[in-house]
Amino acid sequence: MKIGLVIGDFAWEGGTARMADTLAGIARTADDTGFSLVGVGDHLWQGPHAGGPEAPQLECFTTLAVIAAHTRRCRIAPVVAGVHFRQPGLLAKTVSTLDVLSGGRAMLGLGVGWYEDEARGLGIPYPSLTERFEMLEETVRICHALWQGERGTEQPFAGKHYRLDRALSAPGTLARPHPPIMIGGGGKKTLRLVARHADACNLYPGPDLPAKLDVLRAHCAAEGRDYDAIEKTCIMPFDTGPDGAGAAALAEQLRGLAAQGVETAIGIVSGPDPVRQVEIIGTKVIPAVADA
Repeated sequence: MKIGLVIGDFAWEGGTARMADTLAGIARTADDTGFSLVGVGDHLWQGPHAGGPEAPQLECFTTLAVIAAHTRRCRIAPVVAGVHFRQPGLLAKTVSTLDVLSGGRAMLGLGVGWYEDEARGLGIPYPSLTERFEMLEETVRICHALWQGERGTEQPFAGKHYRLDRALSAPGTLARPHPPIMIGGGGKKTLRLVARHADACNLYPGPDLPAKLDVLRAHCAAEGRDYDAIEKTCIMPFDTGPDGAGAAALAEQLRGLAAQGVETAIGIVSGPDPVRQVEIIGTKVIPAVADA
C-alpha cells in the first residue's frame, strides 16, 4: 500500500510568520520518508470541521507550487479541486504548469465541491449539484484535450457549460500520456465518471467501501475500462498521537483497507505540529504497510 497525505489545517505553531517554513518542513519530511503524494485541500475558507472561515487557510495551487519546490519524488495534487472555482482552460493550464515545474509529478484531484458558504461569501458562483456534475465531466474532457501531445488537440470544444475556440496549451505536460486525474466521491454518478474518464477514484473508508468498489467495477465493465487500471484511493484522518502511540493501530486499519482493494491511503494530517506527525507516519506507519 502507498501512503499519501493532505494538509488538513494551517493553524500551526508559530502562526503566519512561520507558515512558509512549516510547509517546507512538511514537504521535505514527507518526500524523504516515502509518502507517495502530498496534497492540499482546495478551499479559500477553512471548513467548519476545522475552525471555520476565521481559521487560517492557504490557497491550494500556490501552496502546491511551494511543495513542489521542496520535493523531488512524491506526486503533488489538489485533494480535490472544486470544479466551480476555475474555468477548465485555466485549471488545465495551472496543472500542466505544476507538472512541468515539478518534473512531471502533478496529479489533478477534481470534484463537484461542497462548501456553498465559502463560494457565496467570496462572490464565486455556486451552481446546482446537477450542473456541477455536468461541469465536472466537461472539465475532464477539456483537460484531456489540452493535455494531448505537445500543444493540445487545438480543436474547438463546445459543451453545455464551456466553450473553447482552440484547445491549445504549450508546453505540453511531462507526464505521459497526461497528469493522472482522480475524481473524488463515492456516489454512483461520480463512479460512472471515474470509469469513463479518470485514472483514480477517491473514497472514504467505511462499511460500504466494498460495495462502492463493486459499483465502480460494474461501471468499468459497462464503459469498457480495465478496473485494475484505476487507482483506488481512500482519504481519512491520520492520528498517531503526539508520541506515535497510535501508529500501530493506524497501520492495522490501513492493512485492512488494503485487503479490501485500496491501493493508496491519503491521510489528513492536522494539528499544531504537522511536521512531527508526518515524521511519525513516515517512520512508523509507511514501513508497516509497505507490503500490504
